[in-house]
Amino acid sequence: MSGRKRDGRKGRSGNRSRDRARDQSGLTAPGRPFIRRALRPYEILSEEGLELIEANAEDILRDTGMEFVDDPEILDIFRDAGADVQGTRVRFEPGFCRTTIQRTAPSTFKQHARNPGKTIQIGGDATVLCPSWGPPFVHDLDNGRRYGSLADFVRLVKLHHTIPHLHHSGGIVCEPVELTVNKRHLDMLYTHIRWSDRPFMGAFLGYERATDAIEMARIVFGADFVDRHPVLYCVANTNAPLVMDGNMSGALKAYARANQPVACTPWTLAGAMSPCTVAGTLAQVLAEALATLTLVQLIRPGAPCLMGSFASTMSMQSGAPTFGTPEAGKMVLAAGQLARRLGVPLHTVGSLSASKLPDAQSQQEAVWGLLMSMFAGANVINHATGWLEGGLVTSYEKTVIDADICGKIAAFFDGIDLSENSQALDAIRETGPGAHFLDSGHTQANFRTAFFRPETADSNSFEQWSEDGRLDAAQRANAIWKKRLAEYEDPGLRPEIDDALKDFIARRKAEMPDLAYI
Repeated sequence: MSGRKRDGRKGRSGNRSRDRARDQSGLTAPGRPFIRRALRPYEILSEEGLELIEANAEDILRDTGMEFVDDPEILDIFRDAGADVQGTRVRFEPGFCRTTIQRTAPSTFKQHARNPGKTIQIGGDATVLCPSWGPPFVHDLDNGRRYGSLADFVRLVKLHHTIPHLHHSGGIVCEPVELTVNKRHLDMLYTHIRWSDRPFMGAFLGYERATDAIEMARIVFGADFVDRHPVLYCVANTNAPLVMDGNMSGALKAYARANQPVACTPWTLAGAMSPCTVAGTLAQVLAEALATLTLVQLIRPGAPCLMGSFASTMSMQSGAPTFGTPEAGKMVLAAGQLARRLGVPLHTVGSLSASKLPDAQSQQEAVWGLLMSMFAGANVINHATGWLEGGLVTSYEKTVIDADICGKIAAFFDGIDLSENSQALDAIRETGPGAHFLDSGHTQANFRTAFFRPETADSNSFEQWSEDGRLDAAQRANAIWKKRLAEYEDPGLRPEIDDALKDFIARRKAEMPDLAYI
């Protein structure tokens, strides 16, 4: 693996070095809209191994097939395309899905933000980091573990907005459980739009909620723009093994018809929802992804879509989900290869942990998961920050600690700068043998951007650390997230758009009965 070759022409290297300064000074540095990976993905499978997994996936689709339940329209779409539909079971001839996908699915596209400077690329050598998604609980050192609220949701969106190493506002950063379950998506979508100007996810469960998200996006961006450009993001999970329910296929239909990206994502815990082997799980994941990606392209040829993979393991002793395991690393690395061969971007997950606190376990698992996804060449990484307790909790402190990991990984995947400035031959000549570089002109010109500076680490002496209160990383992160929120800057929203969104939300809530809260 090697870094990109830099422009080494004399007179430009110093400015180039300063211009490409990484987001390493916390609150003051503007974030890049996405990561450009200069390092090649790691290829864990040989050509023979890839062909074996692909052939096994085709056998699964032909012999076993996949269930699409509670959505008769989906069955008609597959039947009209020539698939074998018996009841709710759909089977595919070998090559049918791959050919359908490769004929029309784009390999690279953009998701537009309302701030054009934060529009992201999905595909190619780009990686987008998204925060935690879906937990019903939140945790911080002051108030402990508790159900999430709309106030937590707003705080987390604002906190994520201040983190330069994140590129996306995300989706359900926590569940605001005090709001009725069938209406809360409206408040969550409004929060993303109002308090951040980054790209955001839509509502995933059901056709109706997905349609609400699309209508709100049309208010923000304009209907014609939304029809031509991706502005939302949907994750359509399967119910492994080999099932997609009506809620997920309903959302998939809505987004595909609206030309909005769908990450077709098998959600598996090997040993329970897929075989207890890496090769068996990979074949099943690929089969489920092929079937659902095919559905997207049958609904609207050319609609943007991603192959998703959320494949982890479980404890064979207790049945509990486990994360940061060697097997999970192998699965995501192989999924990256399979997605590249299929010709679509890869969606996967990052800083997952089964730990209950932002402790050593949580960060060991987080680093492993995020690194494996980056080396897999993932294009969108969900749950890059904040995820605890197997997805039940979003942690304020872990969000900040994980943000440091995201920054380190982004800097690492920049590769090695080979510019004239970085080669530093003039500095070596100037300093000579036996001296130090601390007061050299080169060091003085580059010290602010020379190395990544984490926010949560303490590199001081024991005496200084003691004088500062003997704080551990979580305690330091507690102060940092509060400081970030105190210094949050409102990106603003045009009043006419704000009023139109509020009117839409009020009308939609009036049209729906209140259902259960949690």
